[in-house]
Amino acid sequence: MRSHRALALLALALLAWPTLANDHIVEINWSSDSTFRHSATVAPGKFVEVCGKLGAGDAIGWEFDGTGPMDFNIHYHLGKDAVFPAKLQQVSKAKETLKVGVPQDYCWMWSNKGSTATQLSVNLKR
Repeated sequence: MRSHRALALLALALLAWPTLANDHIVEINWSSDSTFRHSATVAPGKFVEVCGKLGAGDAIGWEFDGTGPMDFNIHYHLGKDAVFPAKLQQVSKAKETLKVGVPQDYCWMWSNKGSTATQLSVNLKR
């Protein structure tokens, strides 16, 4: 009986692992008013990114506010290369507009290189 229970618990843990392993990557789901808001805790040495498909000609107003400095970028991938429309180092807040020239999956990414967790609030507007 114990071995069946242990196997069942192991199976549940393995099924949940991909979800837990990717909780630092968040898909952009636009609200009915064309906004996206997200709050997260960025652990020391970890990162959080929000990603979504954008079309050529889109203009996305973005801003974020954190409780500590983080490295920040907006990027997309072309094959094995990453392209960075924006890149900032050790900032706790910023605000700008991304003007999309290439239709791609774009990611806003924050990396915490500090020794304490940082709270992050993100707002995007189409």
